[in-house]
Amino acid sequence: MDINRQKFEYIIKEMDKELPVKELLQRNFKFSSRLIIKLKTNNCVFRNGVPVKMNEKGHCTGDSLTVFMPEETSSFEPENIPVSVVYEDDDLLIINKQPGYVVHPTKGHPCHTMANGIMKYMLDQNQQYKIRFINRLDMDTSGLMAIAKNSYCQDDLARQMNENNVIKKYFAIVKGMIAEERGTIDLPIDKLYEEQVKRAVKPSGYPSITHYRILERFQSGYTMLELLLETGRTHQIRVHLSHIGHPIVGDVLYGSASVWLIERQALHASYFSFRHPVTNKFMEFEAPLPEDIKLLIKKINSDKKCETDVY
Repeated sequence: MDINRQKFEYIIKEMDKELPVKELLQRNFKFSSRLIIKLKTNNCVFRNGVPVKMNEKGHCTGDSLTVFMPEETSSFEPENIPVSVVYEDDDLLIINKQPGYVVHPTKGHPCHTMANGIMKYMLDQNQQYKIRFINRLDMDTSGLMAIAKNSYCQDDLARQMNENNVIKKYFAIVKGMIAEERGTIDLPIDKLYEEQVKRAVKPSGYPSITHYRILERFQSGYTMLELLLETGRTHQIRVHLSHIGHPIVGDVLYGSASVWLIERQALHASYFSFRHPVTNKFMEFEAPLPEDIKLLIKKINSDKKCETDVY
């Protein structure tokens, strides 16, 4: 199998000669302690083509340090599930997820997940890497998802998220007419009950912030929103919008079914941007609205009176 392993190279300078390899890697590549341990365990660091230990010093000016990312793979069962690729390189895979699939196997969904589909796609492309999801979407939410192909990219994007340098925007259609053009929902979220998946606004919950702006109001009694997440709690958008009295159309868990309009919640991850972990290039991606949300807009924008929601 032809495996493209990401590698990093650094040329030793005069001031580096007595620094241990570990410190050089942390200073120049911002490798996490977890990744340093993994590189050490797998003998992935070389000086002038010869394996080198993390505590070694006494380099010569002009010596070359080369780091190869460890060879890893996932063990998900490959399944023929469509994977819509938006962008791909040696480090990242960006996809436009279709609704109806959970991201990875769980107790309730042991197979038929996006992870299973990506596993087959990876093997079909003659690649090998561990599938690391940078963001996750609910089963019935569509849109952009990022997958890191190595732990360095995963760590770097996690750092960018913690520093609020990753921008995630969503598109939603909610029930009711929201009066304000813009707003922020700053309310803590936690599980409603410990053994249930459902979340709720709770004073003892985790800090959760959702920004929104109005894109369009429909006279039939609906509002189209763009949402920007400052935090990324499970079901955050769905919980926040339901709490303020404007549940997402079709959201059975936090509102009610609207099967005449759409057979899932009208929520779509439409925009994603960040700095590429390796090249530092600014990356941004947009996913067009799926057909079922386009049809929903057509229905609520028509002159005909929308049928009563189905409970």
